Amino acid sequence: MPKMKTKSGAAKRFKTRAGGSIKRSQAFLRHILTKKTTKRKRHLRGTTEVDATNKRQVRAMLPYS
Repeated sequence: MPKMKTKSGAAKRFKTRAGGSIKRSQAFLRHILTKKTTKRKRHLRGTTEVDATNKRQVRAMLPYS
């Protein structure tokens, strides 16, 4: 059986933590930032965890992580 391929787009966006959770970066911080408040932009910084409803799909895209 051939090797499973990792979706390269998903590999760039998601990282698996030691505990098994998957971290991702927040959206809505690339453009159209002038109308967003400083508080809103500050809360969008950093990383967060992939929701449980999406975890299975992300794991399928990253078979070796």
